[in-house]
Amino acid sequence: MPQTSFSREEIQSLAQLSPFELKDKFIQLATAAQEDKPGQKGTTTRAMLNAGRGNPNWVATGPREAFYALGYFALDESRRVWTADNLGGMPEKHGIGDRFDSWVRRHPDLPGVELLSACVAYALKRWPFDKDAFVHELTDSITGDNYPVPDRMLTHAEHIVRGYLADEMFDKRPPGDNLSLFATEGGTAAMCYIFDSLMKNGVLKKGDKIALMTPVFTPYIEIPELDTFEFDVVNVSAGLFAETGVRQWRYPQEEVAKLADPAVKLVCVVNPSNPPSLAMSQRVADQIRDIVATSNPNLLIVTDDVYGTFVPGFRSLAADLPRNTLLVYSYSKHYGCTGWRLGVIGLHDDNVIDEMIAGFPQEQKDRLAKRYGTLTLEPGKIRFIDRLVADSRSVALNHTAGLSLPQQTMMVLFSLFDLLDEGQAYKERIRAIVHRRLDLLLEGAQMKISEDDQRAGYYIELDLLAEAERVHGKDFADFLEKNYEPVDPLFRLAEQTSVVLLNGGGFDGPEWSVRVSLANLDDLDYLKIGHHLREIFNDYAAEWQRATAG
Repeated sequence: MPQTSFSREEIQSLAQLSPFELKDKFIQLATAAQEDKPGQKGTTTRAMLNAGRGNPNWVATGPREAFYALGYFALDESRRVWTADNLGGMPEKHGIGDRFDSWVRRHPDLPGVELLSACVAYALKRWPFDKDAFVHELTDSITGDNYPVPDRMLTHAEHIVRGYLADEMFDKRPPGDNLSLFATEGGTAAMCYIFDSLMKNGVLKKGDKIALMTPVFTPYIEIPELDTFEFDVVNVSAGLFAETGVRQWRYPQEEVAKLADPAVKLVCVVNPSNPPSLAMSQRVADQIRDIVATSNPNLLIVTDDVYGTFVPGFRSLAADLPRNTLLVYSYSKHYGCTGWRLGVIGLHDDNVIDEMIAGFPQEQKDRLAKRYGTLTLEPGKIRFIDRLVADSRSVALNHTAGLSLPQQTMMVLFSLFDLLDEGQAYKERIRAIVHRRLDLLLEGAQMKISEDDQRAGYYIELDLLAEAERVHGKDFADFLEKNYEPVDPLFRLAEQTSVVLLNGGGFDGPEWSVRVSLANLDDLDYLKIGHHLREIFNDYAAEWQRATAG
C-alpha cells in the first residue's frame, strides 16, 4: 500500500489535537476514501469501520420496557385524579401500592409489566420501604411533574442505587459507613462538578500537584491543564511488560510510590482503565492503601468505575479507601444508554474532605459561609456532597437543582433489573460480546496481549512499537521512531482502509499505541480491523527491509 498523503509536518501539527478531535479528521479521510474516484464509478464498496468511540451497540431492552409500562400506569393514575381533554392531575399517594398491584393484574400482556412488577417486588423485599411511598415516588417521578426533592437524589432511588453499587462496585462487601449519592447528568457532569467544587471550596488550589494514573480517559488529562486549574500533574504510568514486546499495562511499585509525596493532593484513576481496560490489581490497591495509612493520609482519590461491571468480582477503591475516595459511576456503557445521561457521585459520610473543610482557617471558613449562607443559617455544616449539588447550580439556583425525575426513574429500573436474575444473565452476555470481539481483533492482527483475569475488554490498547520489537527486533522499532510520526499508522488506516482508531498517546499512553473500542461494531468487523492493522504493519516492515537493503 502507498504511504499516507500527508507530510510528516502536517501529521505533527494535527497530532496536537485531542484524540477525540483528531478522530473527526480520520472520519473525514475514511469517508473520502469511500467515495467513487474519477473513472471508477460504482467501484467503492468498503464500509467505514469507526472503532474510535466507546458508545456500545447493544441496548438493555428489558428495563426500558418496564420504564414504558410504568409510564402507562402513571398516566392512568394521573387521569384518575383529574380527567379532561389531554389533561390530568398529579398522582395520589394514598393507596397507590394496592392500585399498582391491581393494575398489573389487569394488564398481563403489556410489554414490560412483568419485569416492572418483579422490580417493585424485589425493592420492597430488600429495603424497608413503605409501599405507597415507594410506588408513588416511581409514579410521580416518571410523570416528571415535580422538582427533584431531595435535590441531591430521591430518597428511595438513593437506597436502590446504593444497593446496586454495593453489589456491582463493592463486590457485595460495602464499607460499613453510609454512602451518600448525587445523581448527575452522566459521568461527564460528575467529573466537572467534582473539579469545580474542590476548587470553589479551597480543597484544591490553582497550581496544586495532582496525579493521574495513566493511560487515562483524555478529559482527565485536559481538565487539569485548563487555566482555571493549571495543576502540576504527576503521571503514575503503567509501564510493566509481561515479556518482550507484550505490555502488561500494570503499574510498577516505584510509579505508585509517587503518591506518597504529601504534596500530591489528589489522584484520578479510571478503574477498569481506559483504554487498556484492566481493573486495578490488588497489589496496587494495597500499596495505595498503605500510602494513605502512612505518608499521605489526606490524599483524595477520584475513581471513575464506569467499566467495573465488565470484570467479575470487581471491587472499587471506594470500598477499600472510603474516607478518601469520591466514586464516579455511569450507567451508559453497561446498559447502552449514553443518551440518557445517567451518572452518580458517591461519597461516604465519614470523609477527609469534610474533615479538611472543618479544619480550615477562620478566614477561609468565613468566605465559604458567605458563599453558602443563603442555603442555611449554619453553612459550615453543609457537607461536601451537598455543596456539589449547590455548586452545580451556582448556589443561587440550588432550589431547582437535581437530575430530572424521569432520568432518576430509569436509573432505578436499570439498578433493580441488574439485581434480578435476568440482569445478571444480561451482564454475562455483554461481557461475552466484548471478549469475543477482542479475540477476533487479535486473530486478524496476529498480535499478542498479556493474559489477565482482570481484563474488562471494553477497549484494547495495542502498542505498535512494542509489537515491532517483538516481531522484528529493536532495529525495526528504531526505524519506525526515526522515520514516522506515532500517529502515522492511523492516517494510513483511515486513508487506505476506512478504519478509524484513536491514538493511545492522547490518553497519556505510549505514543505508538492505538486504542480500539470493542463495543460499537459488529463482531466480524473486528476481524477486518485486525487484518487491516496487520497489513499496515507489514507495509512498514517492507519499507524497513527496503531501506536496510538499500
